[in-house]
Amino acid sequence: MSRQLTVDMLVVGSGAAGLAAAVTAARGGARVLVAEKASTLGGTSAWSGGWLWIPGNPLAREEGITDTPEAALAYLQHEMGGQPADARLRAFLQYGPEMVDYFHRHTAVQFLSGSRMPDFHNSPGAAAGGRSVTAKPFDGGLLGDWLHRLRPPLETISLAGMGIAGGSDMAHFFNATRSPRSAAYASRRLVRHGWQRLRAGRGQHLVNGNALVARLLRSALDAGVEFELNAPAVRLLADDQGVSGAVLRTDGGELAIHARAVVLASGGFPHDRMRLAQHVAHAPEGYGHFSAAPLVNQGDGIRLGESAGGQFDAALKSPMAWAPVSRVTLASGQQLVFPHLVERARPGFMAVLPNGRRFVNEADSYHDFIAGLLAATPEGETPQAWLLCDSPTLRRYGLGHARPFPFSPAAWLRNGYLTAGNTLEELARRCGIDPAGLAESVARFNEFARRGADPDFQRGASAYNRAQGEAGKTLGALREGPFYAVRILPGSLGSFSGLATDEQARVLDAARRPVNGLYAVGNDMASVMRGYYPSGGITLGPGMTFGYLVGKQVAARCGSAGMPQS
Repeated sequence: MSRQLTVDMLVVGSGAAGLAAAVTAARGGARVLVAEKASTLGGTSAWSGGWLWIPGNPLAREEGITDTPEAALAYLQHEMGGQPADARLRAFLQYGPEMVDYFHRHTAVQFLSGSRMPDFHNSPGAAAGGRSVTAKPFDGGLLGDWLHRLRPPLETISLAGMGIAGGSDMAHFFNATRSPRSAAYASRRLVRHGWQRLRAGRGQHLVNGNALVARLLRSALDAGVEFELNAPAVRLLADDQGVSGAVLRTDGGELAIHARAVVLASGGFPHDRMRLAQHVAHAPEGYGHFSAAPLVNQGDGIRLGESAGGQFDAALKSPMAWAPVSRVTLASGQQLVFPHLVERARPGFMAVLPNGRRFVNEADSYHDFIAGLLAATPEGETPQAWLLCDSPTLRRYGLGHARPFPFSPAAWLRNGYLTAGNTLEELARRCGIDPAGLAESVARFNEFARRGADPDFQRGASAYNRAQGEAGKTLGALREGPFYAVRILPGSLGSFSGLATDEQARVLDAARRPVNGLYAVGNDMASVMRGYYPSGGITLGPGMTFGYLVGKQVAARCGSAGMPQS
């Protein structure tokens, strides 16, 4: 007979959405267990930039930034092709600011305002800033031994395991060879990180998504949330009333969890080859799509929801949150992906197809970049592109996993990750790019850089482009060899398609009725943005908002009287 445990709420998955539900319910008096399939906590959230898109958030209001739900809704509706706002989208806009206020006032989750982070597009209702928040850096030492149960930053985009935050933190590292002040800053960060690794086994100055998850984890521990790691949920339990728990597979055998509510928060299906084959056109055999999400995110929560009658909603604009990636083979032989989120917008970078032609505004969002690549790839051909730069640009910014000076690109040239040519023609030949097309494209691009305007793709025209560039500049010529290139493939930061839910995050059956006792949040829930990507943070923002709403509901169902008022 399997072991038994009774709780008020079982959360399957430990990303930001699931932990938000756990913290809120536990602080309201519920007994909560979080079951995590992996040996570390945090999922994709721990690898993310940690940004939440929350229009009308209290931090922006405190800075005097005025915004209205109507303006945000106008922007979203324009971005989403004029679709009417459904109840879930309205619930997100209504309760997002309340969620930020609740966590900011009652938990260890403290935010910084993104007052300079613009929306992705210059559409009606767009904001130049004030709709985003991110977690404040966190001292990982405050987690005690739990620090080693936190998923470390993604290896390919960290520096020896050290996360680097956007904004001034990253700017100092880019300027370390140009500014004594930045050099001193970067040196202090590296020395402190090295000392912390020697003393504690990993860095303790946590930023980005690692800081967000660490703060949620600290809050969960403070609220008495229980955890089971290495414990995938293998099936749901049900009774006459609906879903009543789940069975976990643990190192000690099966563990039956009886619960009033089960919250599916296992990160969607970015590595579920069967579902990829069904819903991602460029991966017809389940291969050819390279997600930057953890490999354990294989659609477990979605399958559990379907087993209870939940419906998979595939009617979205895009099934995935697209992102350009390159494949990195480490010295150990391990192959990982590098998500190209930052350098594309810097001066001196351009992207071309195998025919040598540009196909997209390189400074647009990661999602738009891959949408452009997929649209430009002829049917039957493999979607791929090359991201190019010249020698001064490589030294200044690096290229993908190849770091800027003083790091050498030699190892990445030897293993084939990076390709170089003393001339553009030589680079084209080595990459398999059409030389004439590339020469013409670079000459045209360099002329655009000289003029400061890109009539082909309007690079630099949007507020988002300029924010992603360097001091507002995003166009820069490629002039000085050797020239470098890295192969870009279609990838994602996670999935958009997921279980159909209502505005309370309850999983819906084929008749659009709630499955009693079953909720889905994060990427197990079909995106409220319907597969569109209007701004950074549109995954974590709704994820934590609906996690918060589920936690409130469960606490109320438990008859709790101690729920703090927001």
